[in-house]
Amino acid sequence: MSTKENFYRLMKNDSPKWLGDAWDCFCQGPAMGPIILDPYTLTSGRTNYGERMKTDRWGIMWDWPEGQPGAVPLPDKQYRVLNDVHEWREKLNFDNVLPDFAMPWDLPYQMNPPFDRENKILMMSDFAGMFEFSHLVLGFEEALIAYMTEPEEMYALLDAYTDWKIKVTGAVIDRYQPDMIHSQDDWGDKRSMFLPPAVWRELVRPHTERYYKFLKSKGVLIQHHSDCVNDAVAEDMVEMGIDMWQGVIPQNDIPGVIERTEGKLCIMGGFDMGLVDRADISAEDVAAYVRQVIDTYMPLGSFIPGATNVTPVFPHVAAAMHDELNRYGAIYAEKNF
Repeated sequence: MSTKENFYRLMKNDSPKWLGDAWDCFCQGPAMGPIILDPYTLTSGRTNYGERMKTDRWGIMWDWPEGQPGAVPLPDKQYRVLNDVHEWREKLNFDNVLPDFAMPWDLPYQMNPPFDRENKILMMSDFAGMFEFSHLVLGFEEALIAYMTEPEEMYALLDAYTDWKIKVTGAVIDRYQPDMIHSQDDWGDKRSMFLPPAVWRELVRPHTERYYKFLKSKGVLIQHHSDCVNDAVAEDMVEMGIDMWQGVIPQNDIPGVIERTEGKLCIMGGFDMGLVDRADISAEDVAAYVRQVIDTYMPLGSFIPGATNVTPVFPHVAAAMHDELNRYGAIYAEKNF
């Protein structure tokens, strides 16, 4: 059985034969490991380590100081793309940020080692979901306020953004025929969703669902990344067409989600990376945490253990997680599969 087939069996709780570091089941790239970047993402002005105050195609200004784990948008009012949601029709020209279809479509192949499509899953990137896009262009606080005070404008903005995403991701799927799309949209923090579930269902879900139904019509699986508390909308995720919720942190009621979704939503994660992804943690402590996660959640079914942030920030943590997932995963599989 190929690692690709085994991963699908893990997803479906369908007699898998192997358990280990699940990211090993994916084609790997040098930029983001199992998430293969498409040419639009590669040429959209993405910010790299050490780059300061860099503007992308949307006009969003990013900052990635040395010593920090990632880039962040600058929150100051003078750097925002929109200071009022009503400005979006004038300031967001979606036609200007559509990919040039004469762009270097061979770029992902040039940047990456040959893809083993027979044995590995090809998963391509899809960053900035509906909620994330709204706060990237408006600023976080202003976006939250607009969701509550200007729902019609927010709905219209996200509708236009969804049209754009369908065009871009559709072109990517047509050219690369990926097995899976990694779609990111963090809907909350470690305590709760940022929006009340009723507001989320009214304004975020319809567009996300329309987009995901399109992806499913193209024959790809959907890995929705959201490393925050979203368990209140787990059933919604199933209805929206999500195959896998990746990045599930233990602050969610993971047993309850698995029970309520009846195996229809694969859960990938289980780790609180704030506890384990640290400079001062030992390999032994990382390994103990890996064993705890496997023993706690694997018996529930429809669960795959893995780093919620895909690749841990600290290399020694990544190495220790990888080794113990493979070592103890093999022991667990031999006893239970």
